[in-house]
Amino acid sequence: MGEHTLFNVIDLAGTFAFAISGALAARREDFDAFGVLAIAFVTACGGGIVRDLCIGAIPPAGLSDWRYLFTAAVAAVLVMVAYRQVERLTYPVRLFDAMGLGLFAVYGAHKALVMGHNAEVAVLVGTLTAVGGGVARDVLLNRTVVIMQHEIYASAAVLGAGLAVLGEYLGWAPEWSTWLPIAACFGLRYLALRLHWNLPKVMGEREP
Repeated sequence: MGEHTLFNVIDLAGTFAFAISGALAARREDFDAFGVLAIAFVTACGGGIVRDLCIGAIPPAGLSDWRYLFTAAVAAVLVMVAYRQVERLTYPVRLFDAMGLGLFAVYGAHKALVMGHNAEVAVLVGTLTAVGGGVARDVLLNRTVVIMQHEIYASAAVLGAGLAVLGEYLGWAPEWSTWLPIAACFGLRYLALRLHWNLPKVMGEREP
C-alpha cells in the first residue's frame, strides 16, 4: 500500500469512527434520522473542515469529496439499524471517539506537513483535526465540551500528532510514523478511560 493510499484509508477510518461516536450520542438523545445523520457528519468532518481552512486546502475535503458524507451516512445508518448491538460495546461512544482521535491526529499532522507547514503548525493542526469534531458534537448536544474537562483527551491528540511529526522528520518508515502515533494516542486515551486517569486540577481558592 502506497503512502498516499495509506493516509486516505486512515482519514476515512477516522471519519467512520467519529461518525459512529456522533451518531451514538445523537441516538442516545433520541434525535430523529436527520439529526443522527447531521451529528454524525459534523462529528466526523468538523475538525477536518477547520483544518483544511487553516492550512489553505480549499475547498475542504469534507465538503468537496463525496466519500466523507457517504462514510458518515453509512455509520449513521448502522447505528440507527443496529443501535442496541453497537450500544453493547464497552464505553461505545468514547471507544470510537478514542479511535478517531488517534487517526485524525496523525492524518491532520501529516496533511499540514504535506502542505509545507512547519512542525509546530503540524502538531497544532493535527490536534485541532482530532478534537474539532468532538467539540462541535458536544456543543450541538448542549453538553460540557470534553476538552474543557480534566480528562486526558486533547493531550492524547498532542502526543499522537507530535509523534507523527517526529517520525516524519526523522525519516521513519511510513508504517512506524503512522501506526505507532495512532496506537500511542488511542492507548493513552483508552487507558485514561479505563483507569480513570485525569489531568491535575488547578488548585487554589475561588473568587467569592
